[in-house]
Amino acid sequence: MSGTASGPGPHIYLVAGEESGDRLGAALIRALRRERAGIRFSAVGGSQMTAEGVPSLFPLGELAIIGFAAIVKSLPAILKRINETAAAVVAAKPDLLVIIDSPEFTHRVARKVRAAAPNIPIVDYVCPSVWAWRPGRAKAMLGYVDRVLALLPFEPEAMARLGGPATVFVGHPLAEQVGKLRPENGPATRLEGPPLVLAMPGSRSGEVRRMAEVFGTALGQLAASAGPFEVVVPTVERLEATVRDAVARWPVPARVVSNADEKYAAFRRARAALAKSGTSTLELALAGVPMVTAYKVAKLEEWVARLLIKVPSAILANLVLGRNVVPEFLQQDCTPENLTRALAPLMTDTPERRRQIEAFGELDTIMKIGQGSPSERAAAAVLTTLR
Repeated sequence: MSGTASGPGPHIYLVAGEESGDRLGAALIRALRRERAGIRFSAVGGSQMTAEGVPSLFPLGELAIIGFAAIVKSLPAILKRINETAAAVVAAKPDLLVIIDSPEFTHRVARKVRAAAPNIPIVDYVCPSVWAWRPGRAKAMLGYVDRVLALLPFEPEAMARLGGPATVFVGHPLAEQVGKLRPENGPATRLEGPPLVLAMPGSRSGEVRRMAEVFGTALGQLAASAGPFEVVVPTVERLEATVRDAVARWPVPARVVSNADEKYAAFRRARAALAKSGTSTLELALAGVPMVTAYKVAKLEEWVARLLIKVPSAILANLVLGRNVVPEFLQQDCTPENLTRALAPLMTDTPERRRQIEAFGELDTIMKIGQGSPSERAAAAVLTTLR
């Protein structure tokens, strides 16, 4: 089933490779429908695009096999889906193809579509991390991508510097959540009442298992030196059992939440956070929560990362701000003692705490928060390309 709707309007085919892309695709569909009546859609997507009346060519869950460890074993199945998707797009003859994130899958689809049907415009929604590693991908994308929609404000300049396709900053979907993440009466209220610390050890089961022990020990040391505080661990339903098992061994009690409303309530109250480096650092910064970040991987992965990744920080919040505001402890520096030492000053009104909060205050301007939604800007860019 292609999910194509009948009607006289232009036909747009969306291809996502994972749940986050499915969410972006669903929001884009809604925004496009508001902007222009009669648009028809087809998709490879998930439950959220299906809820918008655009069912998937095949179940998106089948692509969850794409990953560093599973790639070789799963290669035949992946290649089959890449070929199937490209053939379906070419057969549908859409007016435009939007590939969404998951470049290992979507870019291969785009290359095949461009080779077979060069007249179909292709938009890449979510700029690949060419600014961090494999910069040669930027120039290669000129052969099969007409426009890139970037989530991060520094990406258009990076893509231009690397000789890639035309890129426009549309904004990060987190920008649409700031009202739920921030306390109503301003950041000063975070210092009122019993302290709450957010612990965010990762969004994958391997990360949770790797980071949980050092996080738990650090929080135990902090409680011993700074006094009691509540610990909340936000997660997602698919990881809830893994997270509960991991935090059960912590020396401090921790409340695990997977419900969105409970998560937002904890973000609004949080005095500080201990987080694994990643998208969560940008979410915390937009919420105005001072944080300490950490990450460690196996020695082989560390060697590969040091060889390939060329950025001044592993922290997304730091990269967006353009300077290292959030302390980060990577690999051998990721010890409970280092994390505790950096987290302790964030629990009271200190220069360290104020420095982070003042820097986070710049993000509304940098990320165009309150200047229209990212999905609306993405829809406008798609329609411009379509014309």
